[in-house]
Amino acid sequence: MNRIVILLLIVPLFFSACKVTERSGSSKHIYVQKYGRETKQWKLVWDDQFDGSAVDTSKWSRIPPGKSDWNLHMSNHDSCFHLSDGLLYLRGINNPDRSVDPRPFFTGGLWTKGKFAFQYGRIEIRAKLESAQGAWPAMWMLAEQDKYGKYPHNGEIDIMEHLNYDKIIYQTTHSHYTLNLKQTSNPPHSGTAEINAGEFNIYGLSWYPDKIVFQLNGKDTFTYPRVQDVDSSQWPYDQPFYLLIDQQLGGNWVGKVNPANLPVQMIVDWVKVYQ
Repeated sequence: MNRIVILLLIVPLFFSACKVTERSGSSKHIYVQKYGRETKQWKLVWDDQFDGSAVDTSKWSRIPPGKSDWNLHMSNHDSCFHLSDGLLYLRGINNPDRSVDPRPFFTGGLWTKGKFAFQYGRIEIRAKLESAQGAWPAMWMLAEQDKYGKYPHNGEIDIMEHLNYDKIIYQTTHSHYTLNLKQTSNPPHSGTAEINAGEFNIYGLSWYPDKIVFQLNGKDTFTYPRVQDVDSSQWPYDQPFYLLIDQQLGGNWVGKVNPANLPVQMIVDWVKVYQ
């Protein structure tokens, strides 16, 4: 066979072998890790350094308000969002004008829903958390496509949650298996890790087809494995998830908010996703 023809056949195979992800969705925003990549070196596939003067709306949307504890105070108010010197500030504030909106507090949060989702890989978020009574900053993930039905059947992955003035973070998985079937110890679905919240830390996880490994500053802290011979709802984590980063306030878990402690903010340096 002609050497040129052979070369033309080999080159596409080479680039195919180097490919780390398959992209799908209406805007090619869903990144599904190629089979077998978990045994190889991670490659950066998506990130945001927050170097601009405004949030990149091709990557993020502001989280709208809802009726759950976590999104009850979510707002589009500009005072809840700020970018400067390569840092993103998500703020929880006292409502400056309750004649327009009766809610006592506003909170800022961003999500990548409809703009970026991924299945398997590693995510790292460098951030600093401020503390206050009623503060509840969180970094977490929800299913993009509702493969198994409505919440909690598709699961939830909490990369990091911090409460009030705690010196620990919570790293958790939730699903129909843990919430409705009450299977929280087979296997354990949550762990904690000690932090100094007032310093920058790197919060992350490595997500594989058979386990989710939570991390803090590059060190493994807690692992949630896929287990055999239990209800299939134990592992809804075989589908793409999108990312949420938000400075929440109040609720049954964290407790009442002290208005005198506000504003409070989560300061995010960067977000990186590898596959």
